[in-house]
Amino acid sequence: MFAELLEELGVLHRRLVEQLSGPGDEQSLLEAHKWVLTILQVATDTQVWADPANPRFVDIVGPYKKWGGDNADAFYCYSPVDPARTYRVRVTPGDAVYLSLTVYGGPRDGHYSDRIVGSINSQQAPPGPDGTIEMVLSPVDPGPGVPWIRLEPDAVAIVTRDYLDDWVDDARAVWTIAADDPPAVYREDDSDLARRFRAALTWVRDQATMVPLPMGEPNTVDPPYPVPTTTFGWAAGDAAYAMGSYQLEDGQALVVKGRSPKCVFWNLCLWNPFLHTYNYDYERVTINGAQVHYEADGSWAIVISPTDPGHPNWVSTAGHHKGRLWFRWFVPESTPEPPEVSVVDVGSLV
Repeated sequence: MFAELLEELGVLHRRLVEQLSGPGDEQSLLEAHKWVLTILQVATDTQVWADPANPRFVDIVGPYKKWGGDNADAFYCYSPVDPARTYRVRVTPGDAVYLSLTVYGGPRDGHYSDRIVGSINSQQAPPGPDGTIEMVLSPVDPGPGVPWIRLEPDAVAIVTRDYLDDWVDDARAVWTIAADDPPAVYREDDSDLARRFRAALTWVRDQATMVPLPMGEPNTVDPPYPVPTTTFGWAAGDAAYAMGSYQLEDGQALVVKGRSPKCVFWNLCLWNPFLHTYNYDYERVTINGAQVHYEADGSWAIVISPTDPGHPNWVSTAGHHKGRLWFRWFVPESTPEPPEVSVVDVGSLV
C-alpha cells in the first residue's frame, strides 16, 4: 500500500502539470505542487497517525497547510472518534469570536464524511467561571447541564473551528480531548497500518477529484445558501456560504456590494483552483467583518483587483488574473442577500 500511495502522487502530479501548463496558469501550477504535499500531509495526519482510542487534536489547515477552503482568520483542528467511546473535550477560547465543534458521520475508509452528526458552538455552550468550555461526546447522555453530542454509530471524526477578528495579534483557542479508559499500551499491527495507508490513498484520490476547481461564470457571486444537515466534506452546520468567480485584466477591479445579516463572524476569501487562499503573509487576500469599512446604511463594498486603488476594503488578487471568491457567515439571523457585482476600471475608484 505504501508503494501504491507514492505511485498515486506521481500520477496526480503528471495530471496537474498537463492541465496547468498553458499560458496564464503559471501561478496555479506552482501552487499545485504545494497542494499535493499538503493533501498527503493531511492524509497522514487524519488517516495514518490518528488514534480514536487515545486521540489528540491536530491542526489540519494553516498558513503552510492550505487546502479545502482555508482562510486567514480561522484555525481548524481534527480528531478521530470511535462511536462506542466517551470523550471529554475542553477548550480555552482565547480571543475567538466564534468557535465550534462538529462531529461528522460517514465511512471509515478515507472517503469524506457525508453528514453532520452534531455540533456545538460558543453561543450554545458559553464559558464557565474559569473561562473554559467543557463538553462530552458519547453514545450515552452524560446527564443534565453538560454540553453533549451523541455519538451515533457512524460518527467518525471531529473538526473544531475558532475564528479571530485579528489573526495576527489575537490569541487562538486551545483544544484538548481525552478518551475515557484508553488502552494501557499500543502495538503496531501490519494489517491495521495497511488499512491506514489504504485510507490515506483513498483520501488523496478523493481530494484529487475536486481540483482544479472549475472557474464558474466569471465576475459573479452565486446566491448565498445555508448548510443543511446532510453535507459533503467538513462544512460547518451553522453557517451560510456563497461562492463566486473573478477574471480580471490589469487595470480592472471587481466591486462586490452587499449587506451582511447580524452574525457572529463573516468574511470573504480569494481561492486558487485548489481551494486554498493566496499568501496572506504579504497582502490582504481575505477580509472579514471586523476589518471592513461600512457605509452609513450598514452596507459594504469590497474591491478586488491586482493593484491597490486606495479603497479601504481592497483585496489583492496576488498575481492571479482569475480565481474563486468564497463568503461565509456564521450563525446568521437570516440567509444573506445576494451581493451585487460589477467590473470597473481601477482608475475610477481613486
